Order: sequence, then structure tokens, then C-alpha cells
Amino acid sequence: MADPDFWNDQELAQKIINETNIMKEKSNKFKELEQSFEDVEVTLDLVKETTDSNLETELIDNLSKLNQAFQDYELNLLLSGKYDQHNALLEIHPGAGGTEAMDWAEMLLRMYRRYCESHNLKFEVENFEAGDEAGVKSVSVRVEGTNAFGLLKSENGVHRLVRISPFDSAKRRHTSFASVEVIPEIDQSINIKINPDDLRIDVFRSSGAGGQHINKTSSAVRITHLPTGIVTSSQAQRSQIQNRETAMNMLRAKLFQLEEEKKRKQTEALKGDQQNINFGSQIRSYVFHPYNMVKDHRTNFETSDINGVMDGKLDDFIYAYLQWQLSQQNPN
Repeated sequence: MADPDFWNDQELAQKIINETNIMKEKSNKFKELEQSFEDVEVTLDLVKETTDSNLETELIDNLSKLNQAFQDYELNLLLSGKYDQHNALLEIHPGAGGTEAMDWAEMLLRMYRRYCESHNLKFEVENFEAGDEAGVKSVSVRVEGTNAFGLLKSENGVHRLVRISPFDSAKRRHTSFASVEVIPEIDQSINIKINPDDLRIDVFRSSGAGGQHINKTSSAVRITHLPTGIVTSSQAQRSQIQNRETAMNMLRAKLFQLEEEKKRKQTEALKGDQQNINFGSQIRSYVFHPYNMVKDHRTNFETSDINGVMDGKLDDFIYAYLQWQLSQQNPN
């Protein structure tokens, strides 16, 4: 049998290689940006000397591309947190509001699915508990891809919805809440010791519209960590073994997060500033009535394009959050 230290060394070496490749990519992107800027300068000088309309069109086009490239590069620099490059584990739980809140939780699930689809992030529902009448009681998702956690960490907190209720025959305005928790998935290089005696493992039948492979055999797994009360579940796979492994990985990530929070008592923990899921604790409001507006209460960024946001257009909110987070770390 191979020495365990051998595998640890292999994992460490791979981690170093990955980080080196990321730094090389950033360096190459900067060189490309620098070259594009020089090209625009040359085109601008030519436009000043001639009246060629084709050159003017080319300049406008190149300026637009340069602006987008600069924004992409700046975003890449902002995603420099310790765990930003990790995959993300995302959970949504309805709060005050009953069926309204459960429906709102499912709307958020769709919003994040759309966002991930448009950014080439793999979106896999690991556990889905349907609401009694509509929506979801609880849903857990694994998001895999470049900077998944860094991009989605802005969504951590309570989301508030104001709308005319589709479940109210009197067509009254309702306010609903749902909490979103986003934590980084940890890799094997981070050692989290879990005592098997501290675990209660339950097996149950998969149910609901949780994902493509949901079935009704006893393959779903729920793991309860008795000392902390943390519960993780997976029912996305047909194999009980695979679901157990997924649930254990989620548990490892949550226990790791818990330890990080203990070490950083005076600063914002990885989980963010979670509060009660009700009035006054929201990080973002989505207003469908009496006007259209989505506003982030941390950054004060807002937009009236509520349909676009619900279709996954979150880039402006994420960019504003990353800039705000940087300003909080460097207040001067």
C-alpha cells in the first residue's frame, strides 16, 4: 500500500501547479490587455489624421471590446480570495411566509440555475425537498467551475420578495423571505477529522423534482453530525454510496467553515453575516409591486430590470459586491 504522505505530496504538487497556471493566465491576460490598448491608441491617431468612416467604426468597436476585456480582467483580480477558486455549495431555505416563501425559494433556485448556465458553471442539485403546495422546503446545490465560490459568495444572506401573491385570491401584496447559504467546497488537501461515532446516518427514498437522477429507491442519504447538529443530505445519484460520499463532502465543508468562523470571531466569516430570515435582515430586496426594482442593501446597487435578474443576470450585483468587499477590507 502506498504511503499516505505520497498522496498528500501529490495533491500539494497539483495544487501548486494549478495556482501557477492561474498566475500565468493572469499575466497573459494583462499582456493581451496591454496590446489591445496600444492597438486602440494607434487607431485613434489614424482617425484624427483621416476622415475614414470605416476607421471610426473600427475604433468604436475596439473601444467596446477593450472596455469589456478590462472589466473581465478587473473581475478576475477581485476574485483573489483564499477560497474564491473553489467549487461552491449552495443551500436555499424559505423563511417567513409559508407557501409564498417556498415558492420564492424555488424562484431563487431557477435564478441561480440560469446564472450558472450562462457562465459555464455546472449546476447539480444534490438534495431537493418539495413544498407541500408549491416551491421548495429546502434545496442543496453543488456548483462546479472556475471561481464558482468567488462568484456566488455575494448571494450569501437573506433575500426579500415583495409582490402580488399568485396564491392569494384577493390579490394582496405579500412579503416573503428566503435564506441563501454559500460555502466553498474544500479539497482533499484540507484535513478534516470526523469521528464516525459522532455521525447518525439515515437512508431514505429519493423523492421530488430534485434532479435528473432522482428516483424512488432507498438510495438517499442524510448525515447528522451529533456534536454540532449539522445535517447534510444527498439524493442526486442512484447509488447510495455516491450519495453518502457527497453528503460527507458537504459535511466536511460545513465543519471546516465552522472552524474558520471560530478563528475569525472579529471578522466576517466565510458563511457571511446570517441573520433571522425575516424583516430587517435582508441583503437584497426584489420588488415586483408597486414598482420594479432589485436593490442590494450592502452595496446600494439597484436595477429596474427585475425580469433580467430573475433570469440570472447577476453580474452587476456580483461585481458591485466584490468591489464593496474589497473596500471593507481596505477602508482607507
